[in-house]
Amino acid sequence: MGAPIRSRLLDFVEPDPPAEHRPEQAPQPRHSTLLDLVEAAPPPRAAVDDRPAPKPGVPAYHTPVFVPSHQRSVAGTGRDGRPARVPFIVLELFSHPAHGTVAFAFTTPEKLVDALGEAQPWVAASLGPLAEGVHEQGVTVLLDPRVAPAERNWLPRDLVAFAQEVQR
Repeated sequence: MGAPIRSRLLDFVEPDPPAEHRPEQAPQPRHSTLLDLVEAAPPPRAAVDDRPAPKPGVPAYHTPVFVPSHQRSVAGTGRDGRPARVPFIVLELFSHPAHGTVAFAFTTPEKLVDALGEAQPWVAASLGPLAEGVHEQGVTVLLDPRVAPAERNWLPRDLVAFAQEVQR
């Protein structure tokens, strides 16, 4: 199947080391340790209250999803009192003719790449907390939305420009 599909933002931020400093072994694909933590987590406990189970066809509350987003930062003060950049994640919102402002969520990284392209940065989240968080802002989550062909939000050149801006 090959290497896992992931956001390519870091490919443009971290330059490759010079050839003479590269290790002899084949490089391992980088991946997020988030999934390692998920796999190591104990299974969820059964609900002990009277909350109803999801309706047929509705994903469970903690279903992992992949959400178009990107990093930003603001000027702040570090713990030592010196100026610092404080990073945060911005969810990318889209305009939908029937639903107004929406957040896209995809059940696999492959579906996200098929819809938005391989240059699209993303984060993994749980569907329930995502839906609750954006609902407070009047935003609806669309799960595995169909996107017009060739409609790309991020292109590789956009990542290059973004990486240069981040490095300033």
